[in-house]
Formats: sequence, structure tokens, C-alpha cells
Amino acid sequence: MTGLQPILRSPAYLTLAKLILTSMFWFSGFAKLIDFQGTVEEFQHFNLYPAGALVFIVIVILLIGSILAIWGGHHAWIGAGALAFFTLLTIPIAHDFWNMTGTEAFKEKLVVMEHLTVVGALMLMAPAEGKP
Repeated sequence: MTGLQPILRSPAYLTLAKLILTSMFWFSGFAKLIDFQGTVEEFQHFNLYPAGALVFIVIVILLIGSILAIWGGHHAWIGAGALAFFTLLTIPIAHDFWNMTGTEAFKEKLVVMEHLTVVGALMLMAPAEGKP
């Protein structure tokens, strides 16, 4: 290996990359945990019931999914897949730009594009961890 390859293949680099990739899920999971009632109200706003149970499930997916994606070894695909599935589910529920107009629609479309980018990164991460 020459150049940057030893760094790019090092366990420390890969762990840092996975921490950065999952940071949005860590922040979201802990924010929902800290403001559980506020999150329940947010879920109710989107007509998601039973809100309390769904918030609990989402927190588990965000935090446990992140842990598995980072440290799951051959099972990292489970965490990455759960996070990707969750991210895709948020699009029709909370970012339905096709039902909006003007600046609001434009902003939500950008959020959707960011979500799809994260899903793509999670897809790349999952098989990389499955190598023997």
C-alpha cells in the first residue's frame, strides 16, 4: 500500500468515518430521549399513534442501529439497514415536498436529497463490514 491507503484502511479511520456517518442518528436519538414528551407531541402532529410507543421504538432504532452500524462487525448491515429504512420512512411522513409549494417545498426537497445521500452512504457501509 502506498500513499493514503494505510490511513484509509486503518481501523481508527474507519471507526471515525462510521461515527461521523451515524452522528445525525446519535443526536436525534438522544434529543428524542431527553425531550420524550416533546417528541410524542411531534409524532401526534404527524398523526403517528400510539405516539409514545412509536417514539420509544424510534429511539431504540436510532441508538441501537448506530451501535450496530459502528461496532456490529459482520452484523453491521443490520444497524445500517435499520437506519436507512428509518431515514426513508421519514420522507413521506415529514418531508412530503410534493404536497408543498414555493420555498417550503424547495427546502423539504433538499432535506429529502440529504436523506437519500445518507441512505446511499449506509448502503456502502453495510457490505464493507460483511467482508471476512
